[in-house]
Amino acid sequence: MKAGPEFGAEEGKWFIVVRALYGLKSAAAAFRAFMAEKLDNAGFKSSMADPDVWMRPARKPDGEEHYEYILMYVDDMLSISINAKQHLVDLQTGTVKYKKGKIEEPETHLGLKLAKKEIDERSCWTITSVDYINAALKTLEQGLEGRIWKIKNKATTPMQSSHAPELDDTKELEGYDINFYQEIIGILRWATELGRVDILHEVSVMSQYQASPREGHVQQLMHTLGYLKRKPKLSLYMDWGLPNINYEDFKTNKEDFKECYRDAEEIMPHRMPEPRGRPVTTTAYVDASFGSNKKTRRSHTGFIIFVNRAPIKWYSKKQPTIESSAFSAEYIALKTCVEEIEYVRFKLRMFRVPLIEEKGDVDHATNVYCDDEAVVKNNTNVESTLSKKHSSCAYNFTRWQVAAGVVTIAWVPTKDNLSDPFTKRLAENKRDYLFGNWTY
Repeated sequence: MKAGPEFGAEEGKWFIVVRALYGLKSAAAAFRAFMAEKLDNAGFKSSMADPDVWMRPARKPDGEEHYEYILMYVDDMLSISINAKQHLVDLQTGTVKYKKGKIEEPETHLGLKLAKKEIDERSCWTITSVDYINAALKTLEQGLEGRIWKIKNKATTPMQSSHAPELDDTKELEGYDINFYQEIIGILRWATELGRVDILHEVSVMSQYQASPREGHVQQLMHTLGYLKRKPKLSLYMDWGLPNINYEDFKTNKEDFKECYRDAEEIMPHRMPEPRGRPVTTTAYVDASFGSNKKTRRSHTGFIIFVNRAPIKWYSKKQPTIESSAFSAEYIALKTCVEEIEYVRFKLRMFRVPLIEEKGDVDHATNVYCDDEAVVKNNTNVESTLSKKHSSCAYNFTRWQVAAGVVTIAWVPTKDNLSDPFTKRLAENKRDYLFGNWTY
């Protein structure tokens, strides 16, 4: 190797490379700084909401203004634009080279399989974890050889409906068996991140026993794996079409709530870029199962958030407090959901994806569906008073967000609440109906 100018007085000398050093602490930072300079010189600016999302204002041939994006993840780059490939070609100069010299549409990422498909004459991207699931099942089947546990056959749901893991009194696992349980949980948790929303609640419940799992808990994981083996494929469509909901369900008048919360105003991000592109709307479904843990009587929160028809956030988690009524549990769940909605709206604004009102159409508040009529009444009727002082924080927080125009609440029957499977175990037909509304 011939030394370059960076070697100072040694420049021009020939060196023999004995060993290459990788993984230096400064390597990642140096690479990011190098790419940041390249992108900055190309006119892209790093978003304050995510420093690895780079944006540049642009205009389509028909005159429509929008943003072009380049997303960085370690040494992966994703370009989003009308001329997405050309932007990556422009960056490929001298010191920037792509693996095998290829620039292609994404096919896989961190275990996800991506593809373009048509739905209702709309072209959109889809994600599925089928390859990850099949590879994980193969690995786990090999790990189960010679062990007493076997993956269940013909499992129609992720867990047996009659099993209460909190009351399980079978023998506690020891040594390697505990590690094996944790390994399965880790695989399943990543599967839920990759879009296996149909096992989210069950994995959330079984994750609570990683410190001291029992044999009965492993049997339930075998049931979950059997369900995945029976149904290895589930796809999510990043559908940009507007949601099929009845906006007349949302009767909240935020001006009425302004009488009680006069200072309520949505906090806009600092240095928010100018909005460009087509506006979107956000919708959420939220639910809670009151006292579902038979031992601690803690409730469970679940919700799903959509941007247009694309699911972007799914959540299922045990509540941190013990609530004394279904009303309180539902209010805690609503508060948690609204907090996440604030975060989603912040990111959309910092990426300058306009919300619908910002283009002069309709109210841009996030539409939230809840199946507890008392909670809905307290957030749609300003005259409603709180009889549960314990819930006052959640009560005033959500009503303040209604007054600020962040959310508007409407009632939905439990049978149509898309977040219901995130809080309780349901029969196969009910699961298929609810997940069938937004998964494929």
